[in-house]
Amino acid sequence: MTLNLPTYKTIVFDCDGVILNSNKVKVNAYYEVAKRNGGSDSQAQAFVDHHISKGSFPRNGKIEHYLKNIKQETITAEKVATYIKTFEKILDTALMECEIASGLLSLKAITPNARWMVLSGGDQAELRRVFPRRSIENINLAHLFEAGIFGGPDIKEAVLKREIDNKNISLPALFVGDSKYDHQAATAAGLDFVFVSDWTEVSDWQDYCAQHRITVISNITQLL
Repeated sequence: MTLNLPTYKTIVFDCDGVILNSNKVKVNAYYEVAKRNGGSDSQAQAFVDHHISKGSFPRNGKIEHYLKNIKQETITAEKVATYIKTFEKILDTALMECEIASGLLSLKAITPNARWMVLSGGDQAELRRVFPRRSIENINLAHLFEAGIFGGPDIKEAVLKREIDNKNISLPALFVGDSKYDHQAATAAGLDFVFVSDWTEVSDWQDYCAQHRITVISNITQLL
C-alpha cells in the first residue's frame, strides 16, 4: 500500500513503541509488578511473556490472565486494582524519562487537515497524566492530539468503533502501530495501517508484515 498522507482525515497512533520508546520500560514494569505482588521469578517472566505476546492489548486483561492462569488465583476487583496501582507507581517516573519519537512536529506540519489521536493499550488515565507533562521543543505533547488520548481498560476495537460512530474519527484514517493487535484492530475498523519497526517487541514482525502485505516504516521520520 502506498501512503498518501494528505488524504487522511484522522491519524491514530499507538503510544508504546511508536510515540514513546517505552516498550522495554513496560516489559520491565510487568516483571517488577509481579515481583512486588508476591510473584516468583518464573511467574514474573510468564507475565512478561504474555504481555509481549498480546502486544497493545489493555493492561487489565493481561493482569486478569496473570492472576487466573499463571498465579491460579481468583480474580477480584481489589486484586486487579492493587496491580494497577503498582504499575502507576513504577511507570509514572519511567514514562517521563523515555525517548519521544523524532519527526512528530514535522509530520504534524504536513498533515494540517488530519486530526490526531492516541490509542494505546496502556492505561488511559496514566496516558492523560503523562502526555501533558512531556514536550517537544516547548510544545506540549498532548496538544498534538486534538482527537484525544485513549487507552485501557477499553479494548482498541471498542474505542475505534465508538469514536467512528460519534464522528471523532473521520475516514479515511490511518493507524500507526507496532503490534499485530494494532493491525488487527485497525483493519477490523476499516483504517489503513502502517507498522513501525524500530522499537517493536514483535519478534516475527517481518514475516507477519510480509504475510499481510503491511507497509513498514522504521520510525515516524519515514512518513515525512
